Amino acid sequence: MKPSRSILEESFRYVRMKASSLSLPVGQTAPIHRSHPAPPAIASRHAVHLLLAFANFAVGMGAFIVVSVLSPVASAFGVGTAEAGWLLTIFALVYAVTSPVLVATTGGVDRARVLLTGLILLTIGSVAGALAPSFGVLLASRALMAVGAGLVTPVAAAIGVASVDPEHRGRTLALIYGGLTLAQAVGVPAGAWLGYAVGWRLAFGIVAALAFLSAIVLNRFLPRGLAVQRTSLATLGTVLATPRLVFAIAFTALFVAGTFVVYTYLAPFLEARYGLSRNGVTAMMVVFGLGAVVGNAMGGFLSDRIGSVRTLVALCVAQLAIMPFLTLAHMSLLATGVAIGVWSVFGWSFQVPQQARLAALEPAKAPVLFALHAAAIYVGACVGSLIGGQTLEIGGYDALGPSGAAFIFIALGSLGIVARMFQRARGESKVSARVAPRCDGACPN
Repeated sequence: MKPSRSILEESFRYVRMKASSLSLPVGQTAPIHRSHPAPPAIASRHAVHLLLAFANFAVGMGAFIVVSVLSPVASAFGVGTAEAGWLLTIFALVYAVTSPVLVATTGGVDRARVLLTGLILLTIGSVAGALAPSFGVLLASRALMAVGAGLVTPVAAAIGVASVDPEHRGRTLALIYGGLTLAQAVGVPAGAWLGYAVGWRLAFGIVAALAFLSAIVLNRFLPRGLAVQRTSLATLGTVLATPRLVFAIAFTALFVAGTFVVYTYLAPFLEARYGLSRNGVTAMMVVFGLGAVVGNAMGGFLSDRIGSVRTLVALCVAQLAIMPFLTLAHMSLLATGVAIGVWSVFGWSFQVPQQARLAALEPAKAPVLFALHAAAIYVGACVGSLIGGQTLEIGGYDALGPSGAAFIFIALGSLGIVARMFQRARGESKVSARVAPRCDGACPN
């Protein structure tokens, strides 16, 4: 009996069979005649989502693998742990600044081409990082990696949302963003093990190999001319000039900041409190990564079942209960491992409901909203890592959990603020509609 084909092989076969139904001639961009283009055939649609998840896996590895090798990098270049945390901070800052602008300005460019460009930049930056002769060069390589990543993740999300009906957005985004959570489950723990056993440079080399492989696969199998809502700098300006949309996106930055206050220094925390080294830190990163996988699936399920806003409220309440307990309570190693797993589940469940919420608020602006959401993730990571470093120096590891919970509390409050802002806007629209004069074709132009 022949062994069954892998999921990836089946995906490639589906794409080859169906790509012609999704493609336009090279260089032609699909016109947008409605907010939600008709979804493609189911087989090819699922295959495209898997390929986008693969691209996000490479991005996730590039973004977060440094968390597991902060100590080896700090030792190699003779810098402190807090200073080494700038490897995450600079990535987050550059991503946040460049991603929304680049996604908006490339709105008329074929989405496959944008994805490939991002992956190539990620590859080049990773190679530069692996060969970096100084900490300054390593920081510069992280900036280039961030530019590439900023062209991949929001575009992948926009393609996914455009390819399905609104009621299936949650599950589709969960699959596409599953690549990021799989990177947490597999990539970050592997990076921790390699960083301690072989050297942190190999970890960067692996990111380069994955990004390049993803570019090759997508170049061959991703259909061209996919119908995705076009964007421009004007669209970005409109979103940024709308306070209720800015506040809606701010939830992402606040929630992620709270998480990264603790997450950035999780490995040093485990080393200092429990005396863990390579194998122990790797095991805890595996626990965190498995929690991320479960959380990603749970977020998509809850979003489709109870709604995106209710899901986000529940996640905030859970984080407020867990995070202070995680660092203030001097528990056994086993209890800490369980707490880390639960914390990760609720921390990584927010992605899908938040994006489904943004898409429902302004469907026509979804691509730019997704880009800003992705940028806000890294704004939050930047702020969280900086605040975490300051908290560590002032209050020690015990203070990390309460400091992170403060951001989660503000994020919870922002949900109510945005709900009231949209209710007020809808009320004003209804009043305007009632008082507007009827023209019956006689109004002047």
